[in-house]
Parts: sequence; C-alpha cells; structure tokens
Amino acid sequence: MKWKVLLSVPYLLPVLEEYQPLFDKHDIELVITRTKECLTEKELLEIVSDIDGTICVDDHFTVRVLEAAPKLKVISKWGTGIDAIDLDAAKRLGIVVRNTPNAFTHGVADTALGYMLMFARGLVALDKDMKAGLWQKREAVALHECTLGVIGVGNIGRAVIRRAKVFGVRILGYDIAGIDEDFVKETGVEVVSKEVLLREADFVSLHCTLNLTSHKIIAEKELAMMKPTAFLINTARGPLVDEAALVKALQSKKIAGAALDVFEVEPLPETSLLRTFDNVFLAPHNANSSFAARDRVNKLTVGYCLEELAKLT
Repeated sequence: MKWKVLLSVPYLLPVLEEYQPLFDKHDIELVITRTKECLTEKELLEIVSDIDGTICVDDHFTVRVLEAAPKLKVISKWGTGIDAIDLDAAKRLGIVVRNTPNAFTHGVADTALGYMLMFARGLVALDKDMKAGLWQKREAVALHECTLGVIGVGNIGRAVIRRAKVFGVRILGYDIAGIDEDFVKETGVEVVSKEVLLREADFVSLHCTLNLTSHKIIAEKELAMMKPTAFLINTARGPLVDEAALVKALQSKKIAGAALDVFEVEPLPETSLLRTFDNVFLAPHNANSSFAARDRVNKLTVGYCLEELAKLT
C-alpha cells in the first residue's frame, strides 16, 4: 500500500539519500517542506488533507490541523517535546503520536552548564576586553561558591544536576511532580519550593516540559524574587519565560543576566529587545546540537513512522 508522508525535519534533509531506499522499500511518497523552523497551523492546513503520516519537528498540529487531515495515522516527532501537538484531539481521532524521549539530554545539559561557567568566570567579558586592547582584571566566582536552582528535574534536569555536583555546587531542585528519593540521595539535591529556589539560587536553569502548569513559569513575580546577582538560563521551551517581563527585569537590573536557547516566537524576531543586552546570550534553539544524537533521532523518528504505518497494511 502506498503511503504519503510529510517530512518537515530540516536535520533530515542533508542525509535524506541515506533514508530514501527505506522509504522506497515501504512504498512511501514523501512530501518535503524545506522550512528552517516549524510549520504554522496555516501552512499545515494547506498540505495535510491527504497525508497519511508525518515526520516533524515542532510543527503546529492543532485541533484544526488534525481535523483537516482525515487520512493522518501517525505523527512521528523528531525530539522529545510534543507540546505543539494537540494530544487530546489526536487521541480522539485515532492518530498515534510517537516521540524520542531522552533524545538530546547530554547536549542540552552540557549547554546549561556551559552558560553557568561562562557567567561565573566572566569569560565573554574577558575576551571582549582583550580584543579591545585592555589588560583588565575582573572579579569572578568559582562554581563551588554558587547555588544552582533547577526547575524541572526530569532527564535533562537530572543530567544538569549530576554535572553541577562534580563542581561542588549547592543544588536546589523543584519539580511539580516531585523528585525521586534515590536521586536525592545520590546527588544531595535539596528539594525546595519554587519560591525558595528563586530567592536563593545564583543560577536558575529551566528544564521542565511546556504545559498549562509551566507556561510562563518565570514571569514578573518570579523575576522579582531572584537575586540581582542571579542569572536565568532557559534551554527548555521559550514560553516558559514571559519575555516582556524578562526585558523589564533586565532593564531595571533586577537580575544580572540571562542565557536563552529558546524563545516564545522562533526564529526570534529581529525587533526583539533581547538582542540589545550585553548580559543576555542568545542561541537559535541549538542546545540539542550533537552529530551522534541527531543520527540516533533521525533513525528512530523515521523508524517509528514506518512502524506505525506498517501496522495498518
């Protein structure tokens, strides 16, 4: 049976030739979009009417899109987050949703720790001084003198905590679902309320999934609780942070700075005021970058789509 599959994963396109024989073997007709980021609801509505399956990134599979795709049988999500998919509607319509949990844990955890080191040691400012011809000593701190607050202690949050423990950091953890007791014993993480974490942490690192309870979990009230010397790190999901409130907090020096790999709107608009701060470091949703991890996720995502379609033949 011939299947039509929408492929919208930019990371798969450079290696598509590697997978083409597999698609041919399973009689798959590919519909390829060459977007750099996720497809919007409007864009999907124009192409999903005769699609049987999709291999996608954070495309907006809203209830409108799913109801406009009567043939859709499987959504195979490249990566872990599935917050862009209306899961209730998918279940009601009998559409299987597969993802790749723990897909980029190490890369994202490394990135979060990298930002901590950069802020603690003032590495960017020192480099900037030297290139400007200055021989200027700057104050810095060692990580073992600092407190890290991790909001969301799942796979990535735990990986960040394990890395930070090696540096002797005091670690505070908050997770609405609770934190495993064995992990607490292993790492010595102090389980605290979100409020205590925000007040005491020198670095607040976000690693929770995006849902109704975590949407804008960092907003004006939370930013006001943070130390004026503290830094916010978000390598999870953009809408966890109220960006307008963050801009105000940075302008009024309520916090010392931020590192953001993800944003409320992606790509980050050119007009975003976040681009104007010297103490804000930005990246284009790149914390998941890893050759080995991408290869693994490519194989899994393609395999999951073909596996689910094969069940229907």
